[in-house]
Amino acid sequence: MPASRGDLLRAQFELTWALFEYHLERLEPADLLWEPGPLCWTMRRDADGGWVPDWADVEPDPVPVPTIGWITWHIGWWWTVAGDHARGRRPRERTEIGWPGDRDGTVAWLGDLRTTWLAVLDQLSDIDLDATASFPWRDDPAYTVAHMVAWVNAELMKNVAEIGQLRLLRQAGRP
Repeated sequence: MPASRGDLLRAQFELTWALFEYHLERLEPADLLWEPGPLCWTMRRDADGGWVPDWADVEPDPVPVPTIGWITWHIGWWWTVAGDHARGRRPRERTEIGWPGDRDGTVAWLGDLRTTWLAVLDQLSDIDLDATASFPWRDDPAYTVAHMVAWVNAELMKNVAEIGQLRLLRQAGRP
């Protein structure tokens, strides 16, 4: 029997997550805020002790290299918003997405997002997958919920590769 679209999307997600776990298991606390060069986006403490991302409403040129901390916050932001859309909830604003700030908290947070996303995937029928996606294309009828799920998978895969490369570069630079 052929695999359903939902099964294929879930298998793609699980493969990406397995690659992510490889890096998450090896992530060291100092990896999170390591800056590989002079032009970086990272996470910074605010006056209340929370963490805020470097941000620009218009992407700068050249684009700053993000730290692993910034990338993990970014994953949390877009994944939270994608989950909100998929569940028909009010999507949270970028400024509403907190970052844990330490290695263990960040890994746990990402694991919780994974669990939430799997619950979303488990509830999607073929009819749901064919519905117009409200995110990230703002209700363009050319894009369905299936497209959104595929986008989440692709965005996660890209971010996992970025984290892996930064982690390896940091390791390679050690004496």
